[in-house]
Amino acid sequence: MTATENKHVVFDVVGTLISYERFFEAIEARMGDRLRSANVGSRIFGYAWMEAGEKEYTYLSLTTNYVKFFDVFRSIFYRTLGQAGIAEPRKFASDEDREFLLASYRDLQARPGVAECFAKLREGGFTVWCLTSGDIKRVAGYLAKGGINFPPENFVSCDDIGVGKPHPRSYQYLLDKFPKDSDTWFAAGHMWDAAGARLCGFKGAWVSFWEKEPCLDIFKGMDVIAVDLPTLADGIVSFSSDQ
Repeated sequence: MTATENKHVVFDVVGTLISYERFFEAIEARMGDRLRSANVGSRIFGYAWMEAGEKEYTYLSLTTNYVKFFDVFRSIFYRTLGQAGIAEPRKFASDEDREFLLASYRDLQARPGVAECFAKLREGGFTVWCLTSGDIKRVAGYLAKGGINFPPENFVSCDDIGVGKPHPRSYQYLLDKFPKDSDTWFAAGHMWDAAGARLCGFKGAWVSFWEKEPCLDIFKGMDVIAVDLPTLADGIVSFSSDQ
């Protein structure tokens, strides 16, 4: 089946289609022993750095002082070390350490099953889109390195919208591209992202390999939940066929 004008799936990219593992491996290789000497695990440090980066990026966006995610991410490196209990972060680590780790983040890899997921959705009549908080050159490059060709006209960055997810305007920007009666989905490995899109009019699909726990007591439901990307595609196609 070919794609139609009224069936669309928008994907979050980093964390959903792209794995963070290369970043965690770089932290362990570069700073793992140092972090453990301060009773800090390399993985929890990486998680805290990313989560704090997302928070500061989002808060800046909400104040209308939009700053690109990677600039925020770079800025809060030493702050995150300090919050992890490192007494003197700028003696503990260097700008060279920071840039090495940021370079690893630019070299993330596609998760298994991305191409199969896209193929299943397109066979089901869906057009596939991406909405990222990152810059398109870097994020589209992750997919390209994995041999996944993605139409550039279907790749949207919050940098172009001027506000980050989960602000409703970021999701509405995509909804406005589709006919009003479209079957529109937002798929993410972050429950807050899929749930935020769902509140704006998308159907929501969440894949569990990153967050593990859905926390539905606070996110109030999801249309499709799956353990991997091909299964997510199957769920979306099946749900759409049943309507």
